[in-house]
Amino acid sequence: MRLNYLVMKKPFFKEKDVSIYLDDFLNTKTIEKESVDLIITSPPYDLSIEYEKYDDSVPYNEYLQFTEKWLKKSYDLLKDDGRMCLNIPLDKNKGGKQSVYGDILKIAKNTGWEYNTTIIWNEQNMSKRTAWGSWLSASAPYVIAPVEIILIMYKENWKKSLKGKSTITKEEFIAWTNGVWTFNGEKKKKIGHPAPFPLELPNRCMKLFSFEGDIILDPFMGSGTTLLSCRINNRKGIGIEINDKYCDLAKKRLTE
Repeated sequence: MRLNYLVMKKPFFKEKDVSIYLDDFLNTKTIEKESVDLIITSPPYDLSIEYEKYDDSVPYNEYLQFTEKWLKKSYDLLKDDGRMCLNIPLDKNKGGKQSVYGDILKIAKNTGWEYNTTIIWNEQNMSKRTAWGSWLSASAPYVIAPVEIILIMYKENWKKSLKGKSTITKEEFIAWTNGVWTFNGEKKKKIGHPAPFPLELPNRCMKLFSFEGDIILDPFMGSGTTLLSCRINNRKGIGIEINDKYCDLAKKRLTE
């Protein structure tokens, strides 16, 4: 039996099947446990991005502790056959080199998540800078990968217990089950958010990993792109965002 999400707090904005909540995801009681079908999100990267109400330049061990907390929270909210599409960096160089993808995957497994696959997102954003570490020398070069990761995980059962209506075409299914996705990122100035992801990302994740009418959660909603995709793809969308400015931005995008 499908569970409906339980509203414990008045939404910042609600229209048809999409809802925005101005709240801290770690402390929110907005969503009933075991009610969400799919989580699509891109959490803070710890890359000193200016989010206004979140410090994105904390020590790396604190960032990983924060990651463990929200992964546990997300796990509890998913149905047994629920899934997550997690957009994260492959690694980071600011503040010391770190294997972000590897560290987050390890934490996820330790908190109960099951691993399914990894999608490489090629943003086609090749750097024109050349002097990385040492120019034309083996002295101290290092490599920058112009890609991000979409980590696909699930709670307990990968196969869906109930069969719903798929909205993906044959051509899309063939193309998107190839584990390298190539499309451009989104421009910050165009959206008005320091780290937006393009609509193409949640569109693909939603069509490939959920059915029509499923409940989709973005616990770090930002500019509301996941909710826009929910509306386009006939899913029920819930966005949690700690910053009232970004809630206003998402509301504006949803009502334009």
